[in-house]
Amino acid sequence: MVALAAVDLVSTVMRGEAVMFPTDTLPALASHPFSAQRLWDLKARPSHKPLILMGANLEQLLAVLAVPWQDAWLQQAATCWPGACTLVLPVAGPLADALNPGGCSLGLRVPACPMAQQFLDHCGPMATTSVNQSGEPPAHDDVTARLVFPHLPLLAPLPWPVSSGQPSRVLIWRENDWQRLR
Repeated sequence: MVALAAVDLVSTVMRGEAVMFPTDTLPALASHPFSAQRLWDLKARPSHKPLILMGANLEQLLAVLAVPWQDAWLQQAATCWPGACTLVLPVAGPLADALNPGGCSLGLRVPACPMAQQFLDHCGPMATTSVNQSGEPPAHDDVTARLVFPHLPLLAPLPWPVSSGQPSRVLIWRENDWQRLR
């Protein structure tokens, strides 16, 4: 395990490798979206459990999804981002297929962690999930993240900022309204 500056961690991601970085909720295990299979393999996670597309800001997510956003989606994003909220939207296309194979929606999030935002600004939106083996409790900081995946690089500097230790709230768009999933 090695801690790398954002610019060096971006090179690792672009080679198709997985990395770890802090967020405002729980540490993230991340990869380039089109290398997302790496995350399912590392976690021994069933592929029917989708991953989240995390971006530095709303504009970055709007640019990569290239789908028209409804006013209600934009209003909710403006209300809860950056922050501990994942919005699940009915979108299709290559990114949705890569992160939610066979699904018709995609979870999106912008964390309220400056260190994460800076990293995502450098590398672009990333496929993310919590740092843990499937079914196990998630890591809460860089120390526990290193215990789960000791061979993966982490975003420097260490120690990471303190996070909430709780997963994000999940809002899903169904039948023209928001429903709270978690």
